[in-house]
Amino acid sequence: MEEIDPESLAEVAYGIFEIFLDRELGAHGPYLFERVEQGTDFEADVREIFGRFREDYPALAEALLLRFGGIDTVYAEILAGEGILPSKTTRMYWIVQDEPGPAARGLDDEQVGKWLIFVPRSEVDEAWRKIRDETARGMLGISAKVSTAKPNPDSRDERAVIYVYTRDWADEADVMRVRERLRDLGFVERLGYKRNIETYRGEYSEEGRKVTYYSA
Repeated sequence: MEEIDPESLAEVAYGIFEIFLDRELGAHGPYLFERVEQGTDFEADVREIFGRFREDYPALAEALLLRFGGIDTVYAEILAGEGILPSKTTRMYWIVQDEPGPAARGLDDEQVGKWLIFVPRSEVDEAWRKIRDETARGMLGISAKVSTAKPNPDSRDERAVIYVYTRDWADEADVMRVRERLRDLGFVERLGYKRNIETYRGEYSEEGRKVTYYSA
């Protein structure tokens, strides 16, 4: 078995811990991004949640501690914007924000699709805040994610990309409801909507060939 590079394992551990932390915080109060942007001191919560993370994922927790030296360093990075704003995030390829409530709720992953929004990197933080906040309020799709400043070898575009997910690509009324809300938020240019099915097949747009299911 190929040995995993400790640095790579620590980066993976960091990303998983932030997702774990955000879900734990959001289940009992404001989301992680809200606490950071409001200037709240939540270090005690981070330490308590890390204890549970260590019980559930001991190998990842140890990799995290070996890389950062202590949870206080991780907390400092979060306060500096790591995992909060795309331009400040270099340890994860994506920042994710789910709608409120249980994550599963009978979701059929092959029915899921997403609107794709490409923005200049100089504008990505502002664009992400709009979409993130609406998603967190339950006013947009089921989830959203944004590419970060961490160089991604799989990226096909120099711009940042934001995905806004809907539950069912066949539910055109809901898909277009989300599109209208995006227009209200200022995303008025024509957008493409791609089904997860095409993504899983590795199908991407090429010259003379499009894989978007809707365009609006």
